[in-house]
Amino acid sequence: MSLRPNSYSRLVGLWWLGAFLILLASCNRSTSTQPKRYTLKGTVISIDKNAGTADVDNEPIQGFMEKMVMPYKIRPASTLSELQPGDVITADVVVEPNSYWLENVKVTGHTQVPASEKPAASLHVPNPGEEVPDFKLVNQSGREISLHQYRGEILLITLIYTRCPFPDFCPRVSHEFADMDKEIQADPARYGKTHLLSISFDPVHDTPKVLRAYGFSCAGSKDPALFTRWEFAAIPKAELPKFADFFALTYKEEDGVITHSLSTAVISADGKIYRWYHGAAWEASDLLQDVAAAHAAS
Repeated sequence: MSLRPNSYSRLVGLWWLGAFLILLASCNRSTSTQPKRYTLKGTVISIDKNAGTADVDNEPIQGFMEKMVMPYKIRPASTLSELQPGDVITADVVVEPNSYWLENVKVTGHTQVPASEKPAASLHVPNPGEEVPDFKLVNQSGREISLHQYRGEILLITLIYTRCPFPDFCPRVSHEFADMDKEIQADPARYGKTHLLSISFDPVHDTPKVLRAYGFSCAGSKDPALFTRWEFAAIPKAELPKFADFFALTYKEEDGVITHSLSTAVISADGKIYRWYHGAAWEASDLLQDVAAAHAAS
């Protein structure tokens, strides 16, 4: 079995899967809510234990997708510790309107993963108490801002790009930030002491005009006052590698689609990491609890 992934097939497949999930979300509202299931056969290429995912080079899945490498959540999460790169597996792909994952994963063999396809060395992981560099950004108004200017406030940041087609990635974290924005507005104790910042790692496309429109769309409002407490900004291309390294962001762009990890951080009033989240296993309520705890500790 060849383990060398076809990049074009993977990116086309990711686009297709995103569209497929969105289509299910709209079509299934008035029909059955039962998830769809497909049989997968493939080889584990790499494992991300923090995110609870494995990149799998799957064989064609009848009625679902062609051969490609895809990141899959594994359920139950404990199964992930039993896998290693090179494992040949069978599993059930479970697809719901807004998510997909693997269940009933069984190892049927093992083969050697070429060194060129093994995961890169571990990224830097933001640790509590670590000072955040003063990265310079350009916000939705075309104004240069920097992370250190928010010292004295609790700063919540999440990394996104506006064209992201996958409901459980950027759209999900932006939705959670919208919920937090509403909660913060309604709480005088938090208002004025907490700032939200959605940062794009797609600076070529995500211009100030695009970010402004995206912000209004996320908030469901066209009130410019939104940006006094929730800003949208892009990291300049020259700073992107250092920025991505600090926040443990992995990304790769091909044919206009960016495959990427998720990274969200709570930064305390002194400009240090209070808590960092890898992946999307958090909700607005979790970050609001962090905000309260960070305020109490400051």
